[in-house]
Amino acid sequence: MAPPPVVTGLSPNEGLPGTRITIRGENFGSKPTDLIGLSICGFDCLLSAEWKTPNKIIAISGPVKGKGEVIVTTRYGGVGTCSVTFKGYHETIGPMKESAVWVEETTPLFVWGRHSLSPSSYQQEDPLGLSVEGNEKKFPEEDLMSYFPEKSGDIAANNFSAGWFLLENHHATSFNDLQAGLLHLRRKVEGQKEGQLSFLKANIGSVTDQIDTLTNLREKHEADLHRFGSEPTLKLEKSIKESEREGRKLFDDVLARRDRAEKTRNALNVLARFRFLFCLPCVIDRNIKKGEYDIVINDYIRVKNLFNKTDVPIFKSALNEVEKRIKDLQTKLHLDLKTMPITVEQQKRLVRYLVNLDCPYDPAWDAIKSRSNFINEKVKQVYNFHNTTDKNDANKSKSNVTSKYSKYNPPAPSDLNTIPANVNFVDEICLSISETFPDLWKIGQAYFSGELRVKVEPGRHVEFKHIVMTIMESFCKSIRSSVIPNTLDKNDKTILGPWTIPELEEVAAFLPELLRCVRSTYIALIKLDLPSEALDIVSSLLLDLRIHCMSTLFKEAAEQIKQLNENWKIDFSGDYVGITELPIKFEQIIQDVIQIVKESVLSTEHRETSLLENPTANKELNKQIEAVLTSFHNVLNNLSSDEGCDDDEDNSPVVSQLIVFANILKKFKESGFPAPEHPVRNAKDKLDALEKSILEKYLEQKSDPLVGTIEPSMYLGRFDWDVDITPNSIRPYAKECINNVIHVHSEVNSISSSLLESVLPQVVLTIAEELYRLMSCVQKFSKSGAQQATADINALQIFFDHYCTPKARSYFQEALDIIPPLENAEATVNESGDWRHLFMGKLGGTQRGTNGARSLAGHRPMRVQSAQNNTQTGPG
Repeated sequence: MAPPPVVTGLSPNEGLPGTRITIRGENFGSKPTDLIGLSICGFDCLLSAEWKTPNKIIAISGPVKGKGEVIVTTRYGGVGTCSVTFKGYHETIGPMKESAVWVEETTPLFVWGRHSLSPSSYQQEDPLGLSVEGNEKKFPEEDLMSYFPEKSGDIAANNFSAGWFLLENHHATSFNDLQAGLLHLRRKVEGQKEGQLSFLKANIGSVTDQIDTLTNLREKHEADLHRFGSEPTLKLEKSIKESEREGRKLFDDVLARRDRAEKTRNALNVLARFRFLFCLPCVIDRNIKKGEYDIVINDYIRVKNLFNKTDVPIFKSALNEVEKRIKDLQTKLHLDLKTMPITVEQQKRLVRYLVNLDCPYDPAWDAIKSRSNFINEKVKQVYNFHNTTDKNDANKSKSNVTSKYSKYNPPAPSDLNTIPANVNFVDEICLSISETFPDLWKIGQAYFSGELRVKVEPGRHVEFKHIVMTIMESFCKSIRSSVIPNTLDKNDKTILGPWTIPELEEVAAFLPELLRCVRSTYIALIKLDLPSEALDIVSSLLLDLRIHCMSTLFKEAAEQIKQLNENWKIDFSGDYVGITELPIKFEQIIQDVIQIVKESVLSTEHRETSLLENPTANKELNKQIEAVLTSFHNVLNNLSSDEGCDDDEDNSPVVSQLIVFANILKKFKESGFPAPEHPVRNAKDKLDALEKSILEKYLEQKSDPLVGTIEPSMYLGRFDWDVDITPNSIRPYAKECINNVIHVHSEVNSISSSLLESVLPQVVLTIAEELYRLMSCVQKFSKSGAQQATADINALQIFFDHYCTPKARSYFQEALDIIPPLENAEATVNESGDWRHLFMGKLGGTQRGTNGARSLAGHRPMRVQSAQNNTQTGPG
């Protein structure tokens, strides 16, 4: 702020109205536009003021009377002060007084043909008979008015005051002179009191002259009556009028030229004094072209304050030209206000301009309406653009969006150009709302907080809330229509139109990013401090999107599981020994989808609740987990029932060990999911049933060929039980049974050692049952045959003892009971060289060769290699 202006000198310091005054002082501003106010004795003289320097101003005084201060007001210094005063007074103008203005001759000052013998009627003789030539300095009129209120110094006035008269005319006269004047006044009064006689005596000469004059007048009058008739004044009057006409003819041209000169002079004075008003239309046009609207508004307000109430026609005409340009400017600014896109600050500035220009409408509310219409139209355009059957065109035009999806599970390079239209739509609509809606909210808050300085009409709060709610509903419904149309009402589907929803595999990879876009928009809306009703609309959409995303990701995982295949290659080096790649792939898919769902769906942002607290989400989660596990069961079921597998002994096992379920359950718990006990239990039940079915098929596949080879091998080489051959080892059929069981043991153990207890007892049981049947069919046993049969069965029973069920033992015992008892068992055994020792000795080579057959005899299960490659067959 600059220091206030100070007036220190005036030249002249008194004068008539219209006096040219030079004002001197300090801090009058640095340029003419800094001078915004000037008053002389309380009268506004700004229009006549001419700024010269920061210390000098020239102005014309107004119709002021009395003393007063000269106050200067500047733009940056404010209202100033004055240390001197100016005195204004009015002067009576007579015929002998020079004047700068024309004096209207309404009353003739002279009588034609006569001369005044007395002084001018404007002069008055001093009643005291004193001279006032020495009284050059007049007594201040203001003081006289204060001393004698409601009085006057005029002798002819009714409120005459002698004190006023003496102070005004004789304030410098001495006391002795005043005494002499008093005596003079008394003599004049006493003289007027004398009678007519004394008056005649004193004025005898004059009276005689008057009588003579009257006598002459009578004689002249009688002569005129005889000569001119009884009314001689008619001719005189006619002559006077004729003279007047001739005189006027002589002076009409002079008077016309005087009038034109006066009008020209007045016009020039008006143009000079009010140059600002008449030049303002051109100045407004120039400043509008430059875009300097602040200057236009300031000039308009200034001229409106000065001339708004004028009755001068030329001023009104100039004001009309200004008003036309101001109306055009209002129209332009209003159009710019409603033209989108435009920033909030630009809108605020335009609203301020229109308010200062006194526009007849509410520019702030028009700004809100135009911005809301722009947002709604933008949502509609984006929706219609992406909701098209020709997706390729939309994808090509929106190919710049594809780079965003590299943040999460990026698609293959061939898929970058095939981003679904609804994914592109959600990304663009979220970006659009995040950029445009905060501006609408800011301009609305500025409107209701009074920042825009406009009067808020009743009901505007309700209308603005309706605008916000409409935009939020339009935004959420459009996203629902493109992603989850099943959550829309029938009417909304009809209004929005159908949307072609892409296939599951096309959109699943982009759902987490889609959810992130909606969340970022939701966070931006929360920061604006919107009403809860508006935020709840987006919150409901976000909840449904999270559920849909979770469901879709699990469905995609189920589809991936359905595509799994088995290569039947068993891994012995990993964490899961003796397991194929299928369960590992299954576990990896489950772990991947759990991680993705945890990061994108289960994570909660501000004003979000945990998804797992929602009953609908929990129900959908259990449903999808069960569907995923069922898909894996179906894959295993299809593989187990595949008829394309050969039945050769070289084929690998049909089933893999499913020990990954515990890890999957653990992963669910670690990731914050509720333990899917029910889906896992159902899946385990199905897999247990499948496992039993597979084991039955496996036993059928292994047991039938194994049992079928016992009888041919038993009678190999035309052997019969009634021949007399001294036993020296167990028969080849017993060795073949042992080798076949070892082979099964190796196969099952390579898959899972836990399956040994389920498979081998059934195999041993079928062998025991077959031996019982074959022994029941023998017609005759020789002594050597009985010894051989007993040794074979005991050897098999000892070897299979660990996997013998009570039923198998009963079959072995019944088979032994069928063999005739040995007469000299002790001798026979000795003669044969202790057949048990012989059997174990002969079998020892087989055990050493198999590197694991000992696990059957010694009751210590251990991993074995393929029996086909290591087991010796044939006679011991």
